[in-house]
Amino acid sequence: MIDQGFPPKSKFSVDNIPDLTGQVVIVTGANTGIGKETAKALLNHNAKVYLAAGDKTRAERAIKDLKEETGKEGVFLQLDLSDLPSVKRAAEEFSKSVLMHLMIGVMAPPVDQLTKQGYDLQFGTNVLGHWYFTKLLLPALLAASKATNGKTGRVIHTSSSGSLLASTLKFETFKDHPSRTKAGTEYLYTQSKLGNVIIANEFARRYGDEGLVSCSVNPGNLQSDLQRHLSPITKKLVGLMLYPTPYGALTQLWAGTSGEGVHMNRKYLIPWARYSTPNPVAQDEKLGRDLWTWL
Repeated sequence: MIDQGFPPKSKFSVDNIPDLTGQVVIVTGANTGIGKETAKALLNHNAKVYLAAGDKTRAERAIKDLKEETGKEGVFLQLDLSDLPSVKRAAEEFSKSVLMHLMIGVMAPPVDQLTKQGYDLQFGTNVLGHWYFTKLLLPALLAASKATNGKTGRVIHTSSSGSLLASTLKFETFKDHPSRTKAGTEYLYTQSKLGNVIIANEFARRYGDEGLVSCSVNPGNLQSDLQRHLSPITKKLVGLMLYPTPYGALTQLWAGTSGEGVHMNRKYLIPWARYSTPNPVAQDEKLGRDLWTWL
């Protein structure tokens, strides 16, 4: 945890990103925070970037900001990860080859908040919604990998150091249940981030032989909108070790754009652009199969 919370200077920078002309990227949550910083770096290197978000107004504002900063224009993709029909519509509308799919989630909202289908908001958005969207994008991802001899077709699952704090997955808390309320929103967050690592590994196991690269990333402790739901005390404590938002894009950009990224299947990455070992629970293949079956 300390190694991940206070990382050394990064050996990778956005200047190391190669020219991405002709490459297509979907970034969820790209209207703010590290998603927006990621989109900015990709646009600066000539990728075609789809900003996937549920709030069209905020996304269009981000697209305008990015156009002013980079001279390149992102494309809005309507996607509400807390609403499964919205996820399906977004995937059906998107029919191009994909270089990579970058996932950003939600953190510690009030425990009474649920998705439109009645799932825990954090697990439903961070794990279920992202899993469903990625599953629907698989044909495009695998086609991209085949067309480029495995150089593309990458899925970067955004986890966090919080994944190290969850001891297991409590399946009964995935929907509204007394044990979910008892668990509390901070635990539900760490559980969802562990779920991201497990699912990243499971995608790698199931589709790695077909050319998919699937890895999970702790982007670092960052100043972003993710902390908006934290209690004042927790927010103050967390704030003592936060880094500027642009740092959060580094590790996932390393995974998604570097030549080394093609060898990152099932890897767990930490700030800034380093390898590490995930929560041992994430390596439990039976738990991975059980979660996949539930999803």
